[in-house]
Amino acid sequence: MPTAIAVTSADMALPAQDERTVPAVVLTGLDRGPLDEGLAGLHRLTEQHGYVVVVCSEATPEPVVRRLHTLRALLESDRIALFRPALPPLGVAVLARQLRQLASCDLSPGVLASAGRLLTHYIHAGAVLGSVARLDRVPVGLKAHARSWVPGSQFAVLAHPEPQVVRVGPEADLKGPEFGTWMLVAKGQAHSDWVAGLGTRWGVHGLREAPLPAESPAWWGTGRLVEFCGYLADLSVLYQLVTSVRQSRCHWCGLDVIGDRCVFCRATSAVPAPPRALESRTPA
Repeated sequence: MPTAIAVTSADMALPAQDERTVPAVVLTGLDRGPLDEGLAGLHRLTEQHGYVVVVCSEATPEPVVRRLHTLRALLESDRIALFRPALPPLGVAVLARQLRQLASCDLSPGVLASAGRLLTHYIHAGAVLGSVARLDRVPVGLKAHARSWVPGSQFAVLAHPEPQVVRVGPEADLKGPEFGTWMLVAKGQAHSDWVAGLGTRWGVHGLREAPLPAESPAWWGTGRLVEFCGYLADLSVLYQLVTSVRQSRCHWCGLDVIGDRCVFCRATSAVPAPPRALESRTPA
């Protein structure tokens, strides 16, 4: 069985990108159910798949995160990785799907888990907001805060990879990726045609829609938003990126990893592995 990629709510399990994408494991109600029930479920999942990577956002409710840490500690398992990338919820959902795509390839659990940090560099995540008054995850100037009180104002915000905030208008733009991407859009309690124009300016291959994750309003500080994410969709490109990076063996748990930290046991290595240029390779 391939390494399990788990999320903490159904709206973070995006539809499969291709026929090889493995299904997401949805861990729902962790903070509401009995501890022994969650423990038994996670133990069965680990025994079935060997390794489990749980991907959740920084807006995931703290009771859920605490329960995950508790379950992992009680199982005393280095085969369960908890990964919370610094991405908005829609970007986290996209990243989880990319890992689900790669789970079908010949990647070891350690490499697959640590690939999340690498792929984060290639995700452009942002939103169009009706207000930035409560946005605390992206630097916002005093002028933008003041304009938030003007009726009808909208702001385009890029949270990752380089924070940007601009007021939506005919000349407004955000710095986009320098490589071909698709764009995923999730609409909240707002409407904006500006995102479609941004996709055109970014030269995306196409635009797809998804439901807005329930955690997005908390992350962005408002429910009046349209969230978007530019991402790599092709499995062969994702596989090329991951396999082009030098691998090393974790000195603590013995897994092959990329980067400077093992996601499973959290041990660090002395030499980080930077992203590499794209090359032509085919996923096994």
